[in-house]
Amino acid sequence: MSADEQLERGVELLITTLRWAVRQTSSDLTEREIEQRVAAFLAYVRRRVTGEIEIDEFGFDSDFTRHVYLPVLRVLYRRWFRVQVSGIEHIPAQGPALVVANHSGTIPLDCLMAQVAVHDTHPQGRFLRLLGADLVFRTPFLGETFRAGGTTLASPNDAQRLLGLGELVGVWPEGYKGVGKPFSERYRLQRFGRGGFVATALRTGAPIVPCSIVGAEETYPKIGEISPLAHLLDIPYFPVTPTFPHLGLLGLVPLPSQWIIDFSPPLDTSDLGPEAADDPLLVYDLTDRIRETIQRRLHVLLGQRGPVFG
Repeated sequence: MSADEQLERGVELLITTLRWAVRQTSSDLTEREIEQRVAAFLAYVRRRVTGEIEIDEFGFDSDFTRHVYLPVLRVLYRRWFRVQVSGIEHIPAQGPALVVANHSGTIPLDCLMAQVAVHDTHPQGRFLRLLGADLVFRTPFLGETFRAGGTTLASPNDAQRLLGLGELVGVWPEGYKGVGKPFSERYRLQRFGRGGFVATALRTGAPIVPCSIVGAEETYPKIGEISPLAHLLDIPYFPVTPTFPHLGLLGLVPLPSQWIIDFSPPLDTSDLGPEAADDPLLVYDLTDRIRETIQRRLHVLLGQRGPVFG
């Protein structure tokens, strides 16, 4: 077989694989839509090869996010968790907004599924720019991937800069306390810290959109942890779930729980003025209101979801 024939066969194999992969992301695509998506991905590959890459000051690569990052996550989102989204109309069509959500699930898949939910259901296909802990960026490969997908370090300065640029920013203020809590405390919100996210929104006049996520709690039910291993690996906790670590890598497969991601009406901060960020009582009051809004919605959504794995 000549080199040209090998190349032709390789291209045919690539296109066949891409068609199959596109079908996995959605079962209701027409053949024409599949071909369009395959062509778009091949055009993306050409741009990468020729160096036509645009990355912003935070490391966000919208081309990579649209053609690689989100499609990979979309398989989990549509096929595995079967995510339902409500209240997407509460996210503004343009301009800054701060999305504040509950955190859970042992491994923070909730942030990633929220990114897909916003992009795929918002009429303008907005990107949700996440604020991540430093552990994310200390992890080889994952740090670079998540940064290219829109995650930046969770610092007030970066959050304020993103909002100042008119971006949609996502924050999970429970942090490790929320994502690493035991399964026995599922859907009970932890403290929201000192309200730094509220102060950031006040300084930029950005609306705050409460987001309630049901389903993440059941993906990796945490029934214990191994503290010595956590200290050894310099991580917040080393979880024990019904499948991990005794099933090895197989235990990292999340359970296929039914998810709901709900966005509540935004809290307008523009009329309070940036000086309100220096009022600790006001910041605390707004933080508590947002936390209570999310907690109430979680109770409602749990009643609506039906069977956990239905």
